[in-house]
Amino acid sequence: MRKIAVLTDSACDIPPELEKQYGIDILPFVITLDGVSYVERRDFGFDEFYQMLRSAQGVPSTAQVTAIQFCEQYCKYVDEGYTDVVHVTINSTGSGTHDAAILAQNMLREERPDHKLNIHLIDSHTYSYVYGAPVVQAASRLRNGAEVGYVCAELEAAFARQEIVLSAFSLKQMKKSGRISAAAAFAGELLGLRPIISLIDGVTKVEDKVRGDAAVPAAMVKQVRKRMDYPDGDVHYMLGCTDIPNVKELEKLCRKEFGRGPDAVFKLGAAVASNTGPDAMAIVYQGAPRR
Repeated sequence: MRKIAVLTDSACDIPPELEKQYGIDILPFVITLDGVSYVERRDFGFDEFYQMLRSAQGVPSTAQVTAIQFCEQYCKYVDEGYTDVVHVTINSTGSGTHDAAILAQNMLREERPDHKLNIHLIDSHTYSYVYGAPVVQAASRLRNGAEVGYVCAELEAAFARQEIVLSAFSLKQMKKSGRISAAAAFAGELLGLRPIISLIDGVTKVEDKVRGDAAVPAAMVKQVRKRMDYPDGDVHYMLGCTDIPNVKELEKLCRKEFGRGPDAVFKLGAAVASNTGPDAMAIVYQGAPRR
């Protein structure tokens, strides 16, 4: 009889109530800010972390989930009789977490040489609830009896189309993370320019720059409209944000442009906000298949 686990990391930003409802296992990132280390999803909430960022002297650093942690979780599944684990990780080009999971599989062979656990490891190629939402859907489908192979294929298909357009109003974290250059960050701060950034298959690119906060929502919607791909005309999208008021204007413009409201409005968690800063918002949409 099959027994299937769903595993991911805390950058997924899955709401705690859905984590509990669907029995999703989430291993946390460690965030270090001003010399103090915190465990994501345990030591603070979303809004509390944004305030911590705004009052911090420095910029945060994140520590990925380690191979040892993943191996310990895999061993637990073996010992508890699981037949399969669907394991989805944060974007592999922006974090070593996916590589750590691969290493953990090799470690598992040493720790449990005769194990029969099938590990279905999937690189999301993205961040935040952009992969968290498909993970929740996968957990729901598995609970309702869907085949593991079918669910994994659905996940891969979703990640081959998910795209993000985002903007940040505070640029020091974006500069540190390498999402924009130091020169661009300096110019932005000096001239009041705001970057409009695409994130596709884990790769960020500055698509446009606009002057002033008020111009950002329209520029973001313009970029999304150029790339979105819904052949049947049934547009679906999500909005991600910190606690900034600009997202209200963004949602208003999206409703007007796309003819419907977002499927979800989610908060950016600590692992993501550590790179975007405490003042950021994003549109998540479906582009043309890339794989």
